[in-house]
Amino acid sequence: MKLGTVIGRVTLSKAVETLKGGTFLVISPLSRPQYAAGLEAPAAMGTEPSLVIYDNLGADMKQIVGYEEGREAAQPFEQPTPVDAINTVLVDEMFYRPWKG
Repeated sequence: MKLGTVIGRVTLSKAVETLKGGTFLVISPLSRPQYAAGLEAPAAMGTEPSLVIYDNLGADMKQIVGYEEGREAAQPFEQPTPVDAINTVLVDEMFYRPWKG
């Protein structure tokens, strides 16, 4: 699972039947400085390109979410579904303690 900050929403004019009831979010994956800053870090600190994820948990703008990509993203659906990334968790607290070796 990876973490990212919600920075936008996608509006669809049509959707696959199995995707109804959810939304698509634009997220910015968290960078190392964002992990160190915690939940108060601005989304603009991300260095990765943004991506679109399917969300049926109800994430809000600027909220940190956990997401899965690839084959695991389609696992929750009963039928084959065209999803590359899915929201799996809404983050309430985050603790960052890097290993010092």
